[in-house]
Amino acid sequence: MIADLTATVLSLQVGLPQQMPSLQASDHSGSRQEWTTGFLKKSTAESIWLGALNLAGDGQADLANHGGLDKAVNVYPHEHYSYWSQTPGLTTLPMGGFGENFTTQGLVEQDVCIGDVFQLGEATVQISQPRQPCWKLARYWRIKDLALRVQETGRTGWYFRVLREGHVQAGKQLVLRKRPYPRWTVSAANLVMHHQVQDLQAAQDLADCEALSLRWREKLRKRALTGAPENTDPRLNGPEN
Repeated sequence: MIADLTATVLSLQVGLPQQMPSLQASDHSGSRQEWTTGFLKKSTAESIWLGALNLAGDGQADLANHGGLDKAVNVYPHEHYSYWSQTPGLTTLPMGGFGENFTTQGLVEQDVCIGDVFQLGEATVQISQPRQPCWKLARYWRIKDLALRVQETGRTGWYFRVLREGHVQAGKQLVLRKRPYPRWTVSAANLVMHHQVQDLQAAQDLADCEALSLRWREKLRKRALTGAPENTDPRLNGPEN
């Protein structure tokens, strides 16, 4: 039953963009230039205002690809931490280790759907799309193929848009209130976008999901029309990787 579907926000993270120094030539990511990222976020136990665009005190460096109404909150299930802890370099992941705002426990990509509406404290939020990891995740952890591995495993997490602003806090529960699109789990959406690239009908069907983010709908409609999937190399590999 919908009323039984809940998750706990184990940890809440916010942080403003920071400039990162260039990495050494020995770094496996291959990058040697300075870069700016909003990846570095700190956990807080305080009650934080969640507005339409983001949490108070939070920000994104690349506003062309991150943030905005459809990507106000980045969510990552803590259930995946044990899997990634088997990766050299990720054995001691802190909360927020994937740059997420909410580290949750109780629901994963197979359990939640595009369009799901949750209550969290004073705020009401809705799942808008799976997270599409980018090269900055790999560069931060100095694991060249990390973004690709996150995408390929489906352990992506997802984004919330904000339907009602309000204060939120770690330790509170996300309670599912509505599920308008039960067909489209986050896992199913990931499969269509990243694995079933030849299934043009599935692309069109997912694009017709009105709760899906505008950007994903545009990409899928283009694929359904032209048959050409998105070129993910720049997003996953970055300018120098």
